[in-house]
Amino acid sequence: MSNYINIINTIKPFNKTVEIEGDKSLSIRWALIASQAKGKSKSSNLLKSEDVINTLNCLKKLGVKIKHKNNSCEIIGKGLNSYKYKKNLTLNAGNSGTFGRLIMGLLIHSKVKIKIIGDKSLSKRDFLRVINPLKKFGAKIYSKKGRLPISILGTTNPRPIKYLEKLGSAQCKSSVILAALNTKGTTTIKAKKSRDHTELLLNHLGLPISVSKKKNYDFIKIKGKKNIMPFNYNIPSDISSSAFFIVLTALSKNSKLKIKNININPSRVGVLKILKKMGVNIKIDNHRDYKGEKIADLTVKSKNSLKAINCPTKLNSAAIDEFLLIFLVAAKAKGISYFKNLSELNQKESPRLIWGSKILNKIGVKNILKKDSIKIYGNPNIKIKKRIIINKFLKDHRVFMTSVVAALTFGGNWKIYDKDSVRTSFPSFISKIKSLGAKLN
Repeated sequence: MSNYINIINTIKPFNKTVEIEGDKSLSIRWALIASQAKGKSKSSNLLKSEDVINTLNCLKKLGVKIKHKNNSCEIIGKGLNSYKYKKNLTLNAGNSGTFGRLIMGLLIHSKVKIKIIGDKSLSKRDFLRVINPLKKFGAKIYSKKGRLPISILGTTNPRPIKYLEKLGSAQCKSSVILAALNTKGTTTIKAKKSRDHTELLLNHLGLPISVSKKKNYDFIKIKGKKNIMPFNYNIPSDISSSAFFIVLTALSKNSKLKIKNININPSRVGVLKILKKMGVNIKIDNHRDYKGEKIADLTVKSKNSLKAINCPTKLNSAAIDEFLLIFLVAAKAKGISYFKNLSELNQKESPRLIWGSKILNKIGVKNILKKDSIKIYGNPNIKIKKRIIINKFLKDHRVFMTSVVAALTFGGNWKIYDKDSVRTSFPSFISKIKSLGAKLN
């Protein structure tokens, strides 16, 4: 079967309600923390993506008992530092930077060398950002230029550390937090603002973690060697996956969409704040709290007139996975949009800032790309009639899905390769797009 799709027609007006699969970040964090709890933990609406499946398979290799069926899962943990370390054990993180970096934090007690590998895309990404702080705990870590494959040999007595996280990376911060769970004493972290799912979940579980929020940084303290009680978790829907449907609706004609049960964690809603500033019609209602996270329903309506934006850099970290979609909105906005301090985009599955510019060039939208910024000259009347091919993007799922949204809203004759890339984060993407009336061949 061919691994590409053809799109030759824009999507027709729709008025629908959809439910998006579970949040990938929370699915992986639930599995990792449940594996360190003492007893049986259960989840529902667990994301059935390759990243999550790889996480569960690796935990099984570490001796964790797991029962996984459809979108539910049961993990029986045996407490902190309960993994079984076999000689010559290799863990395959696949495409998941979240699992690859976070599991390292839980391996600082390993009694033998554990090897971590990943796919071609993940093997190009920087792991020094977690290697350096984890070495301070006493672990020995071996790599070539901070890239996968990596081997980690733990220590019998990991020591608490002081850590400055200045990249705004939730993965780095979370890896250190998970490592701190296994230490005697208090680890302190000064972290640039980023996603805070790990802190919220550990706080909900009653663990001794404190967070003092300042303007640009969070100050975090974690006391180690505290038992984690088993817990059940109904994973809320993923806002990053929902963003594709939000932008699809915003750029379509005479359309309306309701998306239910979305995680609107303040560290994740940068995309909503940016799109609202650009004139996108988004209504948020049915607010509620769930295990430390904020949940709501969203209603989006298409909008004929969109505004350019000089995007505030303070929103970058809270929208880091959605900028390719935001660039599409800027492409159709009236005026010149400017986005800066986005070098972190090129540390993702593919160099996404570069790919954002490539997609804009292919659809005929003028843009000026620099090392960490992009200026986009919007065209409210954009309408594509030419042939466009999207390929060789390291199978980055977000490049694929963004290209689909562009094809369905801007027109043209598109051939988009690597449709299987959606298995990484959003395996039902194509079927849900089709349920709105899109024709994909």
